[in-house]
Amino acid sequence: MKVSKIQLAKEAFKHKGFISKIPVIIRMMKSATRKGGYKPHLKDVIIPALVLVYLISPIDIIPDWIPVIGVLDDLALLTFAIPLLVKEAEKFIAWEVSQNMQDNMIDEAEVIG
Repeated sequence: MKVSKIQLAKEAFKHKGFISKIPVIIRMMKSATRKGGYKPHLKDVIIPALVLVYLISPIDIIPDWIPVIGVLDDLALLTFAIPLLVKEAEKFIAWEVSQNMQDNMIDEAEVIG
């Protein structure tokens, strides 16, 4: 049974609504680059980035041509990395909501002078 890395990635990305969180992850990365923006936990962002580089790279610890086992290392890394990124995206959503609430409170505040 030959399974490509692309098919494997598609299946893993369905985990916990990862596809629906992609716009949130993009907003999180944009916010992280701005001053005063969201500061993600590095391990929850760097590990998934390293896994992505590993999956794209032609170099494998266990070659993909070995039946079943060759794909399992990729799958194991994806099942480890995706929940980290989803968890960080959920933290970002909570941070974003708190920022919007603070902005609304400032807008509604009365100027006393």
